Amino acid sequence: MNARAEHAASYYAASLHRQPVYPPLLGEVSVDVCVVGGGFSGLNTAIELAQRGFSVALLEAHQIGWGASGRNGGQLIRGVGHDLEQFRKTIGDEGVRDLTLMGLEAVEIVRQRVDQHRIECDLTWGYCDLANKPAQLQGFVEDAEALRSLGYRHELQVIEAQDMHSVVGSNRYHGGLVDMGSGHLHPLNLALGEAEVARQLGVQVFEHSRVTRIEYGPQVRVHTAQGQVRARFLVLGCNAYLNDLNPQLSGKVLPAGSYIIATEPLNPEQARQLLPRNMAVCDQRVTVDYYRLSADRRLLFGGACHYSGRDPKDIAEYMRPKMLDVFPQLANVRIDYQWGGMIGIGANRLPQIGRLKEQPNVFYAQAYSGHGLNVTHLAGKLLGEAISGQASRGFDLFAKVPHMTFPGGRHLRSPLLALGMLWHRFKELG
Repeated sequence: MNARAEHAASYYAASLHRQPVYPPLLGEVSVDVCVVGGGFSGLNTAIELAQRGFSVALLEAHQIGWGASGRNGGQLIRGVGHDLEQFRKTIGDEGVRDLTLMGLEAVEIVRQRVDQHRIECDLTWGYCDLANKPAQLQGFVEDAEALRSLGYRHELQVIEAQDMHSVVGSNRYHGGLVDMGSGHLHPLNLALGEAEVARQLGVQVFEHSRVTRIEYGPQVRVHTAQGQVRARFLVLGCNAYLNDLNPQLSGKVLPAGSYIIATEPLNPEQARQLLPRNMAVCDQRVTVDYYRLSADRRLLFGGACHYSGRDPKDIAEYMRPKMLDVFPQLANVRIDYQWGGMIGIGANRLPQIGRLKEQPNVFYAQAYSGHGLNVTHLAGKLLGEAISGQASRGFDLFAKVPHMTFPGGRHLRSPLLALGMLWHRFKELG
């Protein structure tokens, strides 16, 4: 089956370095661990377990990187979540500090994986947080001081409003925080590269193998239309695409739509005027704009997080005005690609990594809330440690934080949250 036809019709799918094909599951397979989900969560968990000597089978309903892992903005940004201060009463000062450090470690895991296995994914260093209001600049100053106090070794630079054109060719912003330890990459090429790493380590990778039913117990049985996997451990890494596979987990993650457009290739001068330092950038609004240049100098402009459960009829028509608000000089530039996908949002915006209380041999990672590119790699390490019986303060710390089930059930939770997010947008205007 053609990879380009199967993946979303994105710039990433059109610029793959390779198109490996993995077979569907046929018959019965017995392994130590069955991993469900062929995105970054599943791939990195499989890699970590295989490196520890476990036999692993990975099941993907579509193709490797079909979901958010192969569609996202490609922004590799430090951090594990939003507003870690809210968890101080639950995990204490040391816990908040450890979560912050793990948010830095997560980026380094990606760096090491790409370097060690020479994965071609256009990894480029440099990122800037953008201030939409003058008051946010002071927060950036405090963020930089806090990171330095933790021994952060990468360059940090607070940019005043009058100097913002050195980073972004737009008049919208009131300052920024440059971080040379974060950056951007081609996420689908990374996912496919990691699938090949997993395969070389002995992981059995199966595509077009949607899980239809799970039998829980000391020996888990995971069924697909044409086969089943028997395993001592099960890892669910489906995130926003979990659906009804496990209602206990799916109720704690809200699928939210995010959308990206890619321009035609820009000439070097156009690209330099937009993003002179070739950084990925992201603003501070609830509905968030994020954008960067691709390796062939296209502007990839994303955002407009949708909680309504309904996608725009025409993504380019919907996103183009948002791009022109930032860069009116692109009025005559052609849009070559438009695509969207679902990200997983948790109620408290902290990724959910743990095991099921009722089935202690079932582990999960989900609800990355916009930090998936780095935290999925951290999750793989933490799950690998936990399943192998290795003491993991990180796993225990994530598992200690309670996560609320979204009210309203599967059909009402999105409209209810959409109303709540509308209220937050009105607050931003105030």
